[in-house]
Amino acid sequence: MKRKPVIAIVGRPNVGKSTFVNRLVGSRHSIVDDLPGVTRDRIYFDVEWQNKPFTVIDTGGIIPGDEDDIMLSIFDQAKIACNEADKIVFLVDGKEGVNPVDFDIANILRQSGKPVILAVNKLDNPESLMMINDFYSLALGEPVGISALHGSGGVGDLLDIVTEDFSDDEEESETDTSIKIAIVGRPNAGKSSIVNALLNEDRVIVSDVSGTTRDSIDSKINYKDREFIIVDTAGIRKKAKVDYGVEKFAVDRAIRSIRDCDVALLVIDATEGISDQDKKISSIITEAGKGLIIAINKWDLIENKKSNTINQFDKKLANDIPFLEFAPKIYISAKTKQRLHQIFDKAAEVYAQCTKRVSTGLLNKVVKELYALNPPTSVKGKRLKLLYATQAGVQPPTFVLFTNNGDLLKDHYKRYIENKLREAFGFFGTPIRLNVRERSEKDSKK
Repeated sequence: MKRKPVIAIVGRPNVGKSTFVNRLVGSRHSIVDDLPGVTRDRIYFDVEWQNKPFTVIDTGGIIPGDEDDIMLSIFDQAKIACNEADKIVFLVDGKEGVNPVDFDIANILRQSGKPVILAVNKLDNPESLMMINDFYSLALGEPVGISALHGSGGVGDLLDIVTEDFSDDEEESETDTSIKIAIVGRPNAGKSSIVNALLNEDRVIVSDVSGTTRDSIDSKINYKDREFIIVDTAGIRKKAKVDYGVEKFAVDRAIRSIRDCDVALLVIDATEGISDQDKKISSIITEAGKGLIIAINKWDLIENKKSNTINQFDKKLANDIPFLEFAPKIYISAKTKQRLHQIFDKAAEVYAQCTKRVSTGLLNKVVKELYALNPPTSVKGKRLKLLYATQAGVQPPTFVLFTNNGDLLKDHYKRYIENKLREAFGFFGTPIRLNVRERSEKDSKK
């Protein structure tokens, strides 16, 4: 497929970059808040204007010369975005006027050698339009006035300028065979370090300060001739500890990423073990019906490892989270890259299990056998009968069981059926749904 043109959106903090990106994308994808520095990593979105597709990179607000570690990292991310971009949109605040930091950024952008379009944002009323002339002093050509918040007038003009030399050739749609992996877990479990190690670059900001990642960030990578989309998410803390505002939006975005993914990689800190919060996150994953891999990170920090250390840890996990016995476990280190390749191998295997279909004839043969092997006990003289079974869907594998009386199918017998289906067909790494419908024995013979 032909590479889409890439546009980087840059500027100092709180000039409305994420609001502008959300306007382009058509929904609230980037987190918007009045607090400067909300966006920290570079975030990619696919956009189309007048049948011309392109990719937009939202970047964090930059302040050249700021020596704060986080601000330096944001600056590095913005520089990488500019290097990747075909064009740069430099966004400034028309309501506030020209800021000294704008001059510093303009000098840096001129040195990039990339085409730069100067967009003056927050021109929300006729009076503010008078401010646009002040921005000629940045010596970046004619400024384009816009209101990202209201989407009025100049946004279309700006997009016309940005895309004037882009191709509008329509390409044949291709079947998407990529696998989307959401990297989830508690704060500071090493999620962003895993992403960077997989991509061999500083794709996302890594810090010892928990909560550094705020947006859910997509990255594409090819492994063994297959495309994977890696989604780094914000750490999910206990609800009582989440501050309303930016962090709440970030956690909501992480949960939405779980619902949108094919396979979730639950990252657990090996030095801390599994926590109640990890169990709650795993419940979110299984309730969403997503494939699940448990990654025990920081394995390099476990001292005095022996040949049976992993087996002992497996046993502890089996005791702590018996309901996740179906999920494969991998022991990794983002720092040393130990066993990281297994993430892709396991994700491909789990995805295959999530999308597996079983023929109706074979399914009913297994159901009859498991029933004969262990028939349920009667309740008040009534006995459950499994009349027929069929697979209704995938992701997760969903089965419909037709019975004579749905109330007689108790939870423990459902678990027995699920375990027997796994023994017969695999389905490792994916939850299984069992739906029950009542049907008379006469109907079942028709």
